[in-house]
Amino acid sequence: MTLNVKVFGLSTLALGLGVVFASTDPRMPGNDRGYAPVQPIAFSHRVHVGELAIDCQYCHSGARRSRHAGVPAVSVCMNCHNVVKAAYDDVLTEKDMAKAAGRDPKPIVSPELMKLYAAQGLDENLQPIPGATPRPVEWVRVHDLPDFAYFDHRPHVARKIACETCHGPVQTMERMEQFSDLSMGWCIQCHRSNALSGEGFVEHGPRAADHVSTNCVSCHL
Repeated sequence: MTLNVKVFGLSTLALGLGVVFASTDPRMPGNDRGYAPVQPIAFSHRVHVGELAIDCQYCHSGARRSRHAGVPAVSVCMNCHNVVKAAYDDVLTEKDMAKAAGRDPKPIVSPELMKLYAAQGLDENLQPIPGATPRPVEWVRVHDLPDFAYFDHRPHVARKIACETCHGPVQTMERMEQFSDLSMGWCIQCHRSNALSGEGFVEHGPRAADHVSTNCVSCHL
């Protein structure tokens, strides 16, 4: 009788765990894959990277010269958005409406870009707002490794590792999300499957004596 109760209990537990795992997204602690926080300005990587083909390092220039890729300063955004103030389709729609009404087109300014201008203390005409103080945009960080893990963008960029290798298809992301789990096992597997060469990693190369370092001190100084 006692044995049957134990078997029944274990079977029920196994069934319960099966239901939980089938209906949820179980993951290890610290695995934030899929994390896509709402940002203070609705910046679209799909538009900027996918449609406009802007190079990642134009905005994230820190990736080639420091540990951190960083986020662009408002001044970098303004290199384009002091001229581009709205989506092209919205501008064309306003032109068509103005033509049909026999009037001059009205200036169109995106509500999201108004947030960018406000961060610089500017109005929709890019004129200083009296009393306004410029401030940085408080972007929400997406990729955040634990403090005990050391990662440096510089050697990866120098070896021509595509940003998508770690960050996924950013050119399709309307809102930036964490694509990879960034676990130690994930990083080690990449290092083990890539050999060093003069031109960078050898894709799908066998593990050899010259494979990328998997020494603990490489990432845990």
